[in-house]
Amino acid sequence: MTASHPWDGNWKARLYERVRDRGYDCLTAFAEARPTASLVELAEELGEGEVAGVQVFSGLVAEAERSNQLTRLVRGQLVRELAESLPNGWPAVLDDANRFKVAKALGLWFGYTPETHKERVDRAGDALLANPPPPGWRPLGPDDELLRTLLPDEEA
Repeated sequence: MTASHPWDGNWKARLYERVRDRGYDCLTAFAEARPTASLVELAEELGEGEVAGVQVFSGLVAEAERSNQLTRLVRGQLVRELAESLPNGWPAVLDDANRFKVAKALGLWFGYTPETHKERVDRAGDALLANPPPPGWRPLGPDDELLRTLLPDEEA
């Protein structure tokens, strides 16, 4: 039984079935094994044309809320956006082209941020721009030291 469109049928059941088929007990574990993969890449790995990136993110948010790990998820999403927009790491010079790439990554990150964390993400993005990380900085996961400084855990 294959879906012809990501929203056909019970997409949540399909999503978790695909995750289990790949040997993971939850979507978070699947995604964290690929910390720099975009949401689209994660969706394609779970079923090209049958799973959408936004569905993956919806599932990740639900799991993060249940486990009080939403801040960690938000940091992880910045890792994904930076990996896609700045594959060679943070630029040494913020010329117009690089400023656009950074703005795109930060804007997409903010767009995927749950409402509860938008203000903190906005401040973290401002801090990154005001005090840029070292050239070439590429966080490889949500537990990156700089990311934890910018967006520390608040969950109990």
